[in-house]
Amino acid sequence: MSFSKINASAATLTRNRTAHDVCPISGLCVTCEEGCVGLCEVGKSAYRGTEMIYPQPYGTITASAQKDYPVDLSHFNIMGTARGAYGVGADSDVAIFPNVRLETSLGQNGGIKLSLPITIPGLGSTEVARRNWEGLAVGAAISGLLLTVGENVCGMDEEAVIRDGRVVDSPSLAQRVKTYLDWHDGRGGIVVQSNVEDTRLGVLEYVLSELGVESVELKWGQGAKDIGGEVKIQSLEKAQLLKSRGYIVLPDPENPEVVEAFQNGVFHEFERHSRVGMVDLEGFLARAKELRQMGAKHVLLKTGAYRPADLARAIKFSSLAKIDVLTIDAAGGGTGMSPWRMMNEWGVPPVELESLAYQYAHRLAQKGQYVPSLVMAGGFVLEDQIFKGLALGAPYVKAIGMARGPLVAAMVGKTIGQKMQEGRLPSSVQKYGESLDEIFIASAELKSRYGRDYKRIPPGALGLYTYLQRVAQGLRQLMGGARKFALEFIDRSDIVALTREAAEISGIAYIMDADKDEVDEILDC
Repeated sequence: MSFSKINASAATLTRNRTAHDVCPISGLCVTCEEGCVGLCEVGKSAYRGTEMIYPQPYGTITASAQKDYPVDLSHFNIMGTARGAYGVGADSDVAIFPNVRLETSLGQNGGIKLSLPITIPGLGSTEVARRNWEGLAVGAAISGLLLTVGENVCGMDEEAVIRDGRVVDSPSLAQRVKTYLDWHDGRGGIVVQSNVEDTRLGVLEYVLSELGVESVELKWGQGAKDIGGEVKIQSLEKAQLLKSRGYIVLPDPENPEVVEAFQNGVFHEFERHSRVGMVDLEGFLARAKELRQMGAKHVLLKTGAYRPADLARAIKFSSLAKIDVLTIDAAGGGTGMSPWRMMNEWGVPPVELESLAYQYAHRLAQKGQYVPSLVMAGGFVLEDQIFKGLALGAPYVKAIGMARGPLVAAMVGKTIGQKMQEGRLPSSVQKYGESLDEIFIASAELKSRYGRDYKRIPPGALGLYTYLQRVAQGLRQLMGGARKFALEFIDRSDIVALTREAAEISGIAYIMDADKDEVDEILDC
């Protein structure tokens, strides 16, 4: 049964007074008592208003939905087998899991090479992304992943130079790109994304002509929100600057009464909002062509958890425009700044969205039409989920998009580095050693690979790389058990549905019906 906790959550720093006696419909305490100072979301909204819409504290957290959907990836199991091998010889000395190959390629003619079937989708102008970019960028580059610079980075850059409404220099964006490219060794790549404001500012024109970027991404939303990108601003001057650049800023930072209230400490944060795009086929085709004419080698599209007709548009429009990669972000995905109730209660959930994507892509393929490389995102963090995501969408889903997992790993790595410098390593970490080399288990491999440059790898990147190595080995083990020794051999028969409902939604065989024809052939011969 679907469950979404209402009115009290760690995400909004709220709770119920009667914690064990709560109305399931409203989330209010069974007895709401006069004299309560307002512990729940309704109560705190009585004095903090719109501030309570968002996860808190902003800038140092990521957040993802608490909603427990009727069907999720745990309702599928991975199937192994006792015979055969795909991709290597059926020989017990050869068909061992370390021989599983995880390299893949995306785009037309496989032009984007990845060391792992993982991308990190758009991490844009949120504070948590900015604070952890070095670890993310270096870690993604040395791991051979595709990394996307998300929306609004130029617009948020206080040092950006904008002439006649177009950006000509953005130190913040330039540094993000450079941090990745300095460690890029051929696999993976850096992608810069564009929303409505970015398009008006000419961000993609700038990165293609000035920053050496070869891959760009158009954006039709994301899985965490149904509106444009949002951040909070704690500076009046910056809020006024962003309004002057065309952003929606709430409350109005140019209103004298608002300015006075802010200066008097009545509120401490402004909200910056982006506009929503308006999709049409003619404009989309023209923009994709224009970007290629400007030098883009790869054009990508990111779409969110919109209604099925919009998913069909995304796949069909991408087919017509020969888009290289289409990332499809399901409801509930993690973010640094999205309305909490929206994150829980809007959009198509992951299993349903990927099942629809498979159906739509398959219909085009059956007609001989071009199908872009699909990347699924939405709650993926560990190897079993990656395997299931690849199998559920096979052969069209080529990689899995993960943002929150990599961000967590980079934050943990950075924190360990900081604690070590301060001489305050907690005992839970200190038991592994006193140095980064001892604590991060992948350090020996990186030392061998990079030599003297190893010392330049920031702790955040060590955290991300080490996490990804765990995920990679876990994925190899699962694939080895399924006897699939390269990603192209994973198919929908490699997973089974554990419930009739999951089978009906996905088209994956119910576990009691799996292999039925083969079973009959074995038993009846």
